[in-house]
Amino acid sequence: MKRSMKTTCFSLAAAGLALMVAGVALGQEPPNPKIDYKGFQALTKELEPIREQHRVSEDEFIRLAKEPGVLVLDARTLDKYEQIHVKGAKHLAFTDFTDEALAKVIPAKNTKILIYCNNNFDGEPQNFRSKAVRVSLNVQTFINLHAYGYTNVYELGPLLDVKTTKIPFEGKSVK
Repeated sequence: MKRSMKTTCFSLAAAGLALMVAGVALGQEPPNPKIDYKGFQALTKELEPIREQHRVSEDEFIRLAKEPGVLVLDARTLDKYEQIHVKGAKHLAFTDFTDEALAKVIPAKNTKILIYCNNNFDGEPQNFRSKAVRVSLNVQTFINLHAYGYTNVYELGPLLDVKTTKIPFEGKSVK
């Protein structure tokens, strides 16, 4: 019995899909050259001790922010940044990180960068909405900046109250 070309193509596609589904069932990711989960895992593990050394106190954050050439980066959404942000912070939403976008905000890879996120501040729930602890924006921002070649990154460590912190803010909602 002769098979038509259409039937053969369909059979091959179905077989390929079955193999892909079987691979996913066995814990293998479908191939995508633009996604490297294992590379992300390796980078995360490599950066763990570096991140611990680059987490800073409130006072250290304030001191570093005053140094010439230091950039404070706010990676939250633009609407939250416009409402309230650390005074002098530059904005680039985490979702917009690309080589080109980062280069516009941070031209030199060796720039000292200070980061903070929603999970650093209490007392302003509308504009600093806490994220799940395991995926706070600081962690993702730190790892991503390193992945793009920015290795001089420091992260605000503590949880601070917006009303009592010594870190100055500016924005539409700041009086």
